[in-house]
Amino acid sequence: KDLGTSNTVVATATGGRVDVVRVRQRTTLSTVESLELFPSCAYARDPSEGEIEPALGETDEWILGEAARRRGREAPTRLAASSKSWVGHARVDKRAPILPWGAEDGPKLSPVDVAARILDRVRCAWNADHPELPLERQDVVLTVPASFDEVARELTLEAAHRAGLVVRLLEEPQAAFYASMPFRGLAEAGVR
Repeated sequence: KDLGTSNTVVATATGGRVDVVRVRQRTTLSTVESLELFPSCAYARDPSEGEIEPALGETDEWILGEAARRRGREAPTRLAASSKSWVGHARVDKRAPILPWGAEDGPKLSPVDVAARILDRVRCAWNADHPELPLERQDVVLTVPASFDEVARELTLEAAHRAGLVVRLLEEPQAAFYASMPFRGLAEAGVR
């Protein structure tokens, strides 16, 4: 799984194949679809947007994924994006509610909160589509930038744990190297 700055992507490796998994998500406030990319965005719905039917583990006003990205274009001060970059930022309190950055009012989340919500939403979507194979019982590898220091790595692990996942972190350059290897090489390297 790649909790990306722009998009989160889920892939499985089984029987010598690596497949990208489509993630069920809102594409509008009233539509749910399965897409290969899950935009790493959280959008704080305005009460004037009306009520929506809860879906995929939603518990409050925050919409995640494609619908968040789309709505955020129209109301950027309600969009929390690039949480991964903020988790790695040396000069901000990553546990403080600072996102959406620059927004004067309205709901806010910390970079760690956004990352945890994204991972939790992906977990809920996976579990809805694979009830016999809950994600929290899978070997999950989460990629992180090589530039992440120990604090950013620990905060990423914290976000994963808050989402109910136990993960192994893998630096993105190392993941790219493994991706270029035959599947047998991945297994020998301990990546599943």
